Amino acid sequence: MTRIILSGCNGKMGRVITECVAGREDCEIIAGFDKETTLNSNFPVFSSPDECTAKADVIIDFSHPSALSPLLKFALAQNMPTVICTTGLDSAQIAEIEQASKVIPIFFSANMSIGVNLIAELAKTAAKLLGQAFDIEIIEKHHNQKIDAPSGTALMLANEISSVLPREPQYVYDRHSQRAKRTKNEIGLHAIRGGTITGDHDVIFAGRDEVITISHSASSKEVFATGSVSAALFLANRPVGLYTMADLVKNV
Repeated sequence: MTRIILSGCNGKMGRVITECVAGREDCEIIAGFDKETTLNSNFPVFSSPDECTAKADVIIDFSHPSALSPLLKFALAQNMPTVICTTGLDSAQIAEIEQASKVIPIFFSANMSIGVNLIAELAKTAAKLLGQAFDIEIIEKHHNQKIDAPSGTALMLANEISSVLPREPQYVYDRHSQRAKRTKNEIGLHAIRGGTITGDHDVIFAGRDEVITISHSASSKEVFATGSVSAALFLANRPVGLYTMADLVKNV
């Protein structure tokens, strides 16, 4: 039985993960971190990692970028593997994650859906084949409560595509601020916010007289919850290092 501490346990994703784990027999949540501690839970909830004395096998973090540093401090002190699913992290925070992964096992992914990571691989293959002959645009759609834009998944897709292009492209987020033709060496990223859209991502390759679109649509948050729990079970007994969804997919 894998024992989990859930950071962000009373948030929207935290509650979905709690329900997901409740239906399994191979893991359990023994404690949680959240600024909101008054909601009913079947496990103790602490407002700060410093208050927690629970001993677990792994942490799942689906919280807020501001919670990252104290969470990593706790994980390092407890020598506890950590799955980081929080989005909206800046470059300094990503560097902090990379540094911590030299001491403890860390699983870090901007999107916990296996399907999204599959389209990332497909997009990389398309970029290799199409090269500079096609313009690349990424459109992401999310619910009207999402704060960060573009989404971490859109940036992940752009980074994966960039890794196989002959030269590093420029990311263009806001075309209305410039009056100029599109250059070949760029990737456009566009964010749409509305309603209760869980998460849609389209990677568009636009060439001469043809358009290729690679798409993924999530119907519920459960796909991300399932992915995060799978990542936790995968990570619990791994050696020190930085792991991604690609490592999990290889071991399915």
